[in-house]
Amino acid sequence: MKQLSYQTLKESGYQGYVLESAPEKVLQFGEGNFLRAFVNYWFDVSNERAGWNGKCVLVQPIAPGLAQLINQQEGLYTLYLRGRENGEKVDAKRVISSVSRCLNPYEKEGFEAMMAVAVSDDLEYVVSNTTEAGIVYDPVCNLDDAPAASFPGKLTQVLYRRWQAGRGGLVILSCELIDNNGKELLKCVNQYVDQWGLEDGFRKYVNEDCTFCSTLVDRIVPGRVKDPEEAARMEEANGYRDELIDVGEVFGVWNIEGPAWLEEKLPFKKAGLNCPVAPDVTPYKKRKVRILNGAHTGFVLGAYLAGFDIVRDCMQDDAVRGFMNKMLYEEVIPTLPLDKKDLEGFASAVQDRFNNPFVDHELMSISLNSTSKWRARNMPSFLEYIEKTGRLPACLTTSFAAYIAFFSNEIQELNDKGLVCRRPKGNEYLCSDDRWVLEFYWEHREDSAEELVHAVMANQRMWGQDLTQVVGFEPAVISALKLIREQGAKAAFAACL
Repeated sequence: MKQLSYQTLKESGYQGYVLESAPEKVLQFGEGNFLRAFVNYWFDVSNERAGWNGKCVLVQPIAPGLAQLINQQEGLYTLYLRGRENGEKVDAKRVISSVSRCLNPYEKEGFEAMMAVAVSDDLEYVVSNTTEAGIVYDPVCNLDDAPAASFPGKLTQVLYRRWQAGRGGLVILSCELIDNNGKELLKCVNQYVDQWGLEDGFRKYVNEDCTFCSTLVDRIVPGRVKDPEEAARMEEANGYRDELIDVGEVFGVWNIEGPAWLEEKLPFKKAGLNCPVAPDVTPYKKRKVRILNGAHTGFVLGAYLAGFDIVRDCMQDDAVRGFMNKMLYEEVIPTLPLDKKDLEGFASAVQDRFNNPFVDHELMSISLNSTSKWRARNMPSFLEYIEKTGRLPACLTTSFAAYIAFFSNEIQELNDKGLVCRRPKGNEYLCSDDRWVLEFYWEHREDSAEELVHAVMANQRMWGQDLTQVVGFEPAVISALKLIREQGAKAAFAACL
């Protein structure tokens, strides 16, 4: 079977959209599964729907990478977007043709090619996802390195060469999963301007002519198909060999923090894509953390004790699904600063995402570091709900009780790997959290429900405050914990409905 290329695609009889040639408008640092299922998908759809007529040049952020393979396939790869949308199962295939080539800047030719793109009149955007560790200032980098070791160092080299050539400013879209990613990237670039003693005119160019945008990305991308038999069936159906098959969930949103003019400049709005530009992405991050992440942390520990193992199965159960939805719609959404219709639409999509028939998302993988997760994801909704209504939120209160139950259910031992407990169905499970958290539960393993709840709530290292001071919270959690231990977590969930 022939490897994917434009010629092979024609021979296979592929009927989807393909754009073989277009100006290179994007310089993209990162060539991994996420960017190819997310950013390159957005631009590919924009070519089809909005006539954007552009290509993305990819750059390997580290020396080992996919450049050779991507170039062998002429930038082409097959993307499968799978999941549920509006309750319906979706399994969509698309050949992505928005990538022109991939450069390895650690080779002389690749570095020179990157610098040639830097001065191109066609270039408009820089996009990056170099992992959370990628946006970091490394003082060992020098201007004459080929290339600078850090991503911000490489970007400074690119922008400096562009400024020297008299070319216009660029829009920089950071996708790394850190707070204020665009602002942090600009901060690093300015540090290199200082360290390398670059001209004031270049500093003005970076800070005024270029637009550094913080962005919030949201799409689960499992990446390669792990089952070799399924991969073989895909290739047989496609009629070509594809070494770069990528798989992501059908849901996707890209929130971009930037000036009003940027939404019209970017092709996404015209293409009808879920990519809003706003002056501040903080409310959208709060929406994601409180609703999507908060839903996970809010129900998975209790659901695991109730006998469930993967998220999708939880969505098939009336009590667990009902508990999650009541928590989101009645207790979390009223605390958030966005349009209610927008929030409810996002929450509805969460249920579809959790019910993805193609992803076996294990509850135990979500359970990692649940103490800090509950504090960051659920406690703000809990406290703001009380402040707003003067009442305890029933589901979030039960969620807290389920958290305590998970870390204290028939504790067996504390070993080097974690705290070993046993759930009602009989199997042992490993609680993974900060060591001091695990030691706390081990030390309190003989406590009564009343003693344990009080000790947990009074632990200010866990919560940053004394939760025993929240009126009515302690007796409510004691009652819910006893219900979980006596009748099961599912009964406690059902009692909230």
